[in-house]
Amino acid sequence: MRLTFVHPAIGHRLGESYLRSWQMEPLPIAALKGLTPDTVETRFYDDRLEKIPYDEPTDAVVISVETYTAKRAYQIASEYRRRGVPVVMGGFHVTLMPQEASRYADAIMVGEAEGKWLELIDDLQHHTLKPFYQGIQTDLSGVKVDRSLFKGKRYLPIGLVETGRGCRFPCEFCAIQTFYQRSYRRRDPDQVLKELTKQKRSKKIFFFVDDNFAGNIHESRLWLPELAKLNIRWITQMSINAAHDESFLKELAESGCKGVLIGFESLNEENLKLMNKRFNTMKGGFSQALANLRKYGIAVYGTFVFGYDHDTEDSFSQAVTFAEREGMYIAAFNHMTPFPGTPLYKRLQQENRLRYEHWWLDDYYRYNEVPFYPTQLTPEQVTTGCVSARRDFYSWRSIFKRSWKNRNDFFMFRNFFPINALHRNEISSRNGYPLGDETWQGKLLEIQ
Repeated sequence: MRLTFVHPAIGHRLGESYLRSWQMEPLPIAALKGLTPDTVETRFYDDRLEKIPYDEPTDAVVISVETYTAKRAYQIASEYRRRGVPVVMGGFHVTLMPQEASRYADAIMVGEAEGKWLELIDDLQHHTLKPFYQGIQTDLSGVKVDRSLFKGKRYLPIGLVETGRGCRFPCEFCAIQTFYQRSYRRRDPDQVLKELTKQKRSKKIFFFVDDNFAGNIHESRLWLPELAKLNIRWITQMSINAAHDESFLKELAESGCKGVLIGFESLNEENLKLMNKRFNTMKGGFSQALANLRKYGIAVYGTFVFGYDHDTEDSFSQAVTFAEREGMYIAAFNHMTPFPGTPLYKRLQQENRLRYEHWWLDDYYRYNEVPFYPTQLTPEQVTTGCVSARRDFYSWRSIFKRSWKNRNDFFMFRNFFPINALHRNEISSRNGYPLGDETWQGKLLEIQ
């Protein structure tokens, strides 16, 4: 059997190449390849990097779908299904919107694939494919990652590795809590260490893509001494509560942690209360957490969101000033996004504040547009405020100012200017980016 994996782009804009900062290895594809028996012939096309050869012979196509890539995924599925090729879809968006995804795929996989993938493959081989497969949560011992399909593709030079899944915090806007039911599981450390050792020579830095590396601080710190022996550099994302545990930060730094992504979200405590994220202000608050991280030489990628009920026109500049003053390595300033299936989406729907029934499929929706009505600002003010915040933070004045606070680690300092320049150069090109290929013709082909 010949099986084709496809990773869809968010979209394509006529005459422009895809955004470079969005071109990381698609780890879900490697995880599916690792679960697929060697007797199945596999190939992979990344819609962000290359044209998809729809007419190339294949027995089935597998597409991993996120909310931002859903429209493009359905376009790709339509192309294959018109040629008589069965399409299987899975991923976050499919789990959040199974009825929608099942309109465009011959089969969908809801939830995690590890416990059901071999059954689906067997059904494909025997032409008994079912329309619905319900994945189950496992202990993650069955996770096998095979990156052989990425050979020859030009991804960003950073190794992506998963050490755990899920997060226990109930943040209103977050789809993670819906997908994993507020659970957290860590992979077998020995398996992760083997995976890192295998890639060590080809990657200068790794990104642990966990939803929250500090989802269980006790478990996370147990394997850090062994990680330290590998002598690698790594970054990850974690909740801010971990930054108040200095002994944990010390162990992170000693094991090679060079930076963490932290969702600060808002400087307004009333907004954090609405988000169910009041833990962000625990103990000494943001400033104490950031001081602790600086003490152990761990750089910060801070993320902020706007459009919550207590945001005003001043919220954008206040966040930029704060991020500059704290010397953040990089930062993101985005509008709040109501993902389907989240408590935020349901609340805005109940309050009749959604501007689009399904923003991710709407032909008039563009990346960076606010898909709901904020209370104190217009959607346009939020969009403009976010773009202005990015321009201020990634101005050369700000970059040079922040570089001084990020000069202590040679590797991180050497990469500080290229990384900040990459974000600076893409501010305009991200704004208004289409969801789906804007040159694609025809109607999405639905299951009859």
